Amino acid sequence: MTFKTLDDITDLAGKRVLVRVDLNVPMDNYKVTDTTRIERVLPTIKELSENGAKVILLAHFGRPKGEKVKEMSLAPVTRAVSDLLGKTVGFAEDCIGPSAAGAVAVMQNGQVLMMENTRFHKGEEKNDPEFAKALAANGDIYVNDAFSAAHRAHGSTEGIAQLLPAYAGRTMQAELEALGSALGEPVRPVLAVVGGAKVSSKIDLLENLVAKVDMLVIGGGMANTFLAAKGINVGKSLCEHDLADTAKKIMAAAETAGCEIVLPVDAVVAKEFKAGADNETVSVDAIPADGMILDVGAASVEVVKSKIDAAKTLVWNGPLGAFEIAPFDTATVAAAKHAAENTKSGKLNSVAGGGDTVAALNHAGAASDFSYVSTAGGAFLEWLEGKELPGVKALES
Repeated sequence: MTFKTLDDITDLAGKRVLVRVDLNVPMDNYKVTDTTRIERVLPTIKELSENGAKVILLAHFGRPKGEKVKEMSLAPVTRAVSDLLGKTVGFAEDCIGPSAAGAVAVMQNGQVLMMENTRFHKGEEKNDPEFAKALAANGDIYVNDAFSAAHRAHGSTEGIAQLLPAYAGRTMQAELEALGSALGEPVRPVLAVVGGAKVSSKIDLLENLVAKVDMLVIGGGMANTFLAAKGINVGKSLCEHDLADTAKKIMAAAETAGCEIVLPVDAVVAKEFKAGADNETVSVDAIPADGMILDVGAASVEVVKSKIDAAKTLVWNGPLGAFEIAPFDTATVAAAKHAAENTKSGKLNSVAGGGDTVAALNHAGAASDFSYVSTAGGAFLEWLEGKELPGVKALES
């Protein structure tokens, strides 16, 4: 797809630029506890501000369902943005109407203003045309820098983009370029690593990937469902036995498409899921009846490493085992570090995303060496599933 970026804006001085950002950050007692999402959008805010634009931030926080909820105000987030930006960020008590217009009217070139939570209005999630018009009234240009909200057709992500010249911010641009390089026009062979607890939450994802990648490693609880579908007894492991036919269908589709599905050949098994639990590594065809598969074994890790070595492009979503508890993080950490090493040495383009994935890669100390790690949860997953994202579609030129 082709889309316009900040490079396509010729003159920013004095322009009112409405910037959709994702500031849905974790809070404790009105204080931001993780500033990752704020840090991601700072380059766009700084670039616009330094070029003389009046930068007006649009964002949601929580799920107020069209009501004004004090606990979901963006006022505390504004303070965090000011601290990280190193300059005062103003705050408007609404995102439309007289208070919003009044706050914009007194802005000087280069100043930054935060509008109150867009979801305080029912028109936001309904993508109401009148609400989108009210938002657009305060801007000359629209910039979307919130890929993580791009799977929603809301007033501030899709509706407004139809009313003003629309551009991708630097974070959105980086995300779209990374995703394009991973599945749009990738350098082959392409390897996908997909893990997590349940097949049921990733059926669309698996069906889309087998048609697009050359190799697909399946790990986590999901792998148990595939092993069971092949007639392997997985003991007391997490397994969706009712999805055996779905797993068989995905394996058949992979075979037709020439995609190699890689399942564990051995597993780390324990009788209980707790830190330091007694465990053993056994072949997948020798799982004890009272055992639970909590990680893939050393032989499986070597297979995954060999697939990473064979690949030029890697897409990663989900851990290989129950990485939250040692020692069941071993396989995920080893595979992630190997992918990071190959990326660092220039052999691999690696793109990863999804909540558990980011946590797992950070836990492994590998995230910073991946080519790109997306902080978008649902949007990243829907993109992997091959679905059209309304907020991205609206930026197409």
